[in-house]
Amino acid sequence: MQFRHLAWLMSSVMLVVSSGAFAEAPAKRTAEQIVNTVCAACHAPDGNSAITLNPKLAGQHPEYLQKQLTEFKSGKRANAVMSGMAAGLSDDEMKDLAAYFSAKKLNLGQAVTNGKGSLGEKIYRGGNLANSVPACAGCHGPNGAGLPKQFPRLNGQHTDYTLAQLKAFRTGERANAPMMMAIAAKMTDAEMAAVADYIQGLR
Repeated sequence: MQFRHLAWLMSSVMLVVSSGAFAEAPAKRTAEQIVNTVCAACHAPDGNSAITLNPKLAGQHPEYLQKQLTEFKSGKRANAVMSGMAAGLSDDEMKDLAAYFSAKKLNLGQAVTNGKGSLGEKIYRGGNLANSVPACAGCHGPNGAGLPKQFPRLNGQHTDYTLAQLKAFRTGERANAPMMMAIAAKMTDAEMAAVADYIQGLR
């Protein structure tokens, strides 16, 4: 009798374990679902953020977006808000999000004071030889389109965001791009503000 009871108990345990092992995994979230519940409040559903301290993501190279999400998650790029957002994303979800925003049309902007012939244009296109600051166009292209898998798209990006990132590179607060850290360390506040304004109107 005891043997039968033990055998029944073991069978019940095995059934429970087996049922758990074959339980359905949570359904994978689509990029659109993640955008609507996580990203849209700061970056807008189409990636054209209305908040100027938050970057526009629309039209950005997917490789760059995926890299940034991965580095927010790992902590290589420090940002308390984005690290928390990226923490719950799988590799596949980050890849899908990158593709989603990359496919959206970027809304371009206008420079406030740094148009043709301005300090911003001179630095972007020719750099500053006196301070050994290279031309931004050398890596990001004459129209700011960047190079996929290497350098991000800049044109149309919010002035406030670009300026904040340049300053973060200079202080080391953002340390996931050594080349940009070295360049920003040589730039003055006036140069940073000028080139950030120029980039906003670049097309």
